[in-house]
Amino acid sequence: MKKLTVLLIVLISTLIYVSCDSNTVQDISAVVTNPTYVDNIEPVISTKCTICHFSGGESPSLENYAEVKDAIENGTVLCRINGTECGEIMPTSGKMPQATITMIELWASQGYIQ
Repeated sequence: MKKLTVLLIVLISTLIYVSCDSNTVQDISAVVTNPTYVDNIEPVISTKCTICHFSGGESPSLENYAEVKDAIENGTVLCRINGTECGEIMPTSGKMPQATITMIELWASQGYIQ
């Protein structure tokens, strides 16, 4: 009986941990249907990109709305974050979750809403 109780406690604890762990920004972005720069894109860019892409850092700078929009419209940002054949995958720490990439693509296709 004691082994069964311990096993149940471990199982329930694991389920709770997995359940809570899945609520990351990347997972939540999968349900964003109308992403905006301020609410959805800027937090991702700030976390994943501006470590290298800042004024005086790697080109292009991605520190504000205008720079991010321009880099997506006129550059290879979408190609790079998708890891397709246009150069090194970005960010260099590894490909972002597909839900995040899809959210950024949706933001661009919906007209770069601030």
